[in-house]
Amino acid sequence: MSVLLDTKCVDDRIHELAVQIAAEETVPPVILGILNGAAPFMMALLRALPADYGQMVDWDFVDASSYQGTTSTGQVQVDRMPKLAVVDRPVLLVDGIIDTGKTVEAVMAHLQQKGARHIRVATLLDKPSRRQVEVPVDYRGFQIDDVFVVGCGMDWDQRYRNLPYIGVVDEATVCP
Repeated sequence: MSVLLDTKCVDDRIHELAVQIAAEETVPPVILGILNGAAPFMMALLRALPADYGQMVDWDFVDASSYQGTTSTGQVQVDRMPKLAVVDRPVLLVDGIIDTGKTVEAVMAHLQQKGARHIRVATLLDKPSRRQVEVPVDYRGFQIDDVFVVGCGMDWDQRYRNLPYIGVVDEATVCP
């Protein structure tokens, strides 16, 4: 495995995004993370928000995925929507990585049906070369090439998710 983005680089960018979000989102949004990949990024983002602003946001998770093991199925399964009401509230949807765009698109459709005032999207990693549907990316940590990455919430069949950096997986990395 090779390191694509080291821990300091990731942490610094998350802090920059938090400052940008607090400056641009004048009404603190409901922040919703897409499990499981967004969890570490979202929690770091919440901690990095300015204290007075961060105390004003509500947050929860959405359980949605299009992956089975290491392969995208092409079908998005939404298993859990947030318990928080989003009617007439701004929402910040957080994902660890946007690849095809299908998961974000499906969750956004659910949130629109629930009456969200508007939905912005934040992602730690963006892979636009893999996009199959266009989705807005309002807050982007890093744009990356079409490589399989792990760490900071991203996994290889549930492995390597807890790495504090973003690594690129190669065949030699994979354990049986």
